[in-house]
Amino acid sequence: MTHPLVNQLRFARNEFRRGLEGVGIEDARQRLLPMNCIAWNVGHLAWQEQRYWLTGAQGKTLLPELNDAFRYGAAASTPDLEKTWAAWRGVTEAADSWLDEVTTGVLQQQVLVDGKPIGYTFGSLLLRTTYHYWYHTGENQAMRQMLGHTGLLDFVGDIDTEAPYTPEPND
Repeated sequence: MTHPLVNQLRFARNEFRRGLEGVGIEDARQRLLPMNCIAWNVGHLAWQEQRYWLTGAQGKTLLPELNDAFRYGAAASTPDLEKTWAAWRGVTEAADSWLDEVTTGVLQQQVLVDGKPIGYTFGSLLLRTTYHYWYHTGENQAMRQMLGHTGLLDFVGDIDTEAPYTPEPND
């Protein structure tokens, strides 16, 4: 059984993706200062998922270029939306096999970098990533409004069906 917090992450991912349906390549590259552009946000979340679930959890780095281009504090850029979506899909698909096996015990483990604890558990990183998706989902919707898009999301999707409350399992 997939851990309930992983289901919440996947719901947040789906809402992030749903909130960007129909965004064209040019609009995705528009920077509305001081924000980064929509395409950068997609790459940024790919970077975070790679950092936590591939590099941090498994010692693998699928797309090293994400570390420079989309890390927290990276220089602003206006990347191609199709390329950032491809990176995001590749990273999230690679991360899913690890996330599918996550248990409460794993979520309580300290994350190690170079063999040393960095002060976070995998559970804290899972929550951080989920909330990060919601942050950028809202930011993207604001940018879309500023770009004149209409018919935007006005509330979260069908959480009651897709990610209802489920108690944590007793591992």
